[in-house]
Amino acid sequence: MAQHNELGKQGEQLAVDFLIKNNYEIIERNYRFDKAEVDIIAKKENILAIVEVKTRSTLDFGNPQDFVKPKQIKNLVKAVDEYVTENDLDIEVRFDIIAIVKEKEKFIIEHLENAFYHF
Repeated sequence: MAQHNELGKQGEQLAVDFLIKNNYEIIERNYRFDKAEVDIIAKKENILAIVEVKTRSTLDFGNPQDFVKPKQIKNLVKAVDEYVTENDLDIEVRFDIIAIVKEKEKFIIEHLENAFYHF
């Protein structure tokens, strides 16, 4: 289990680096509200990207993006609505997934924009 957690942390850091490299500004990490935890909130131009990071050490279990459950999405949407309201943001919100798969010694990073539609 500890190893899995390590991988998750590493994956999140890779995702952050990836976003920064792609001109996103990281606003929050591990933002918690109610039952939801948002891995990364990032901003690019007038888009607020809510990023869920999924790290896997193998593709045997399907795609990392298949691991986001509808209930989790609902909680995320609630958290983000709250965040936007709280900070009085007039901004377009987009839900992304960054899927990271570890293959031997290297990581493959896939950024899925608009990974799910929430309304």
